[in-house]
Amino acid sequence: MVRRVLVAGVAVAVMGVSAVGCVGRRQPVESEAARPEVTAKAVPYSGWVDAPERLGNDGTTIIVGDEAAPLSVHLYEDPRCPVCEKFETTGGAPQLREATVRREVKTQYTLASFLDGRLGGAGSRKAVNALRAALDKGKFAEYHDVLYAHQPAESVDGFTDAYLLKLAGRVPGLRGPDFDSAVRTMKYRTFVANAQDAYERAGGPQDPEGPGTPTAEINDVRIPVRYNGLLFDGTVFGNLLEKIREDPGSWQAASP
Repeated sequence: MVRRVLVAGVAVAVMGVSAVGCVGRRQPVESEAARPEVTAKAVPYSGWVDAPERLGNDGTTIIVGDEAAPLSVHLYEDPRCPVCEKFETTGGAPQLREATVRREVKTQYTLASFLDGRLGGAGSRKAVNALRAALDKGKFAEYHDVLYAHQPAESVDGFTDAYLLKLAGRVPGLRGPDFDSAVRTMKYRTFVANAQDAYERAGGPQDPEGPGTPTAEINDVRIPVRYNGLLFDGTVFGNLLEKIREDPGSWQAASP
């Protein structure tokens, strides 16, 4: 698969934003009549926690939001990554959640666990397993936010079974015999391994170990490393999503 990367059209919006991280073909312009926000304005969800969530057909991507949304944002994250925590708590993620609630965006997650190998321990793998278990309960989005809001220091490997279960208690309806057992027994260890493999494949030949975290793709176009600082400015990131939604042709890409 050829991975597309941004080459033009967004530079003005992100001027002066520097790279941050753990670690052309012009799109056709849709007519006004064909644009989803013009033809059928969807009723927003009552909140982020009410947005639908499911496992993608590839078996590794977790999807939150309306499948028919005009934009897709695909995030690559590792639960232990402090830069992911910055994006999720004070960066662009709050604007992304709002856009998902408005049904303008569907948000997709590939959950990596590479930091366990680099730092030692099993916290990333345990957290990804627990997040997959939360998906079975329809609580992935809520639990995902709780984990980042209470992320241990990267070097501590603090996502233990006990801590993950304690944090799950902050999500109404998540704790129970099935969820607790899934956390303690690493029920989804195969999912964890496959998700890490998917993350590594996403890096392509230029970065066989994976694209770094966080990385975002909007409508399959990856935000380049030199611009990924925009992920940490909520206003800029929110404006970027709005610009692309209103004018898909402004989001230009080419095969590398």
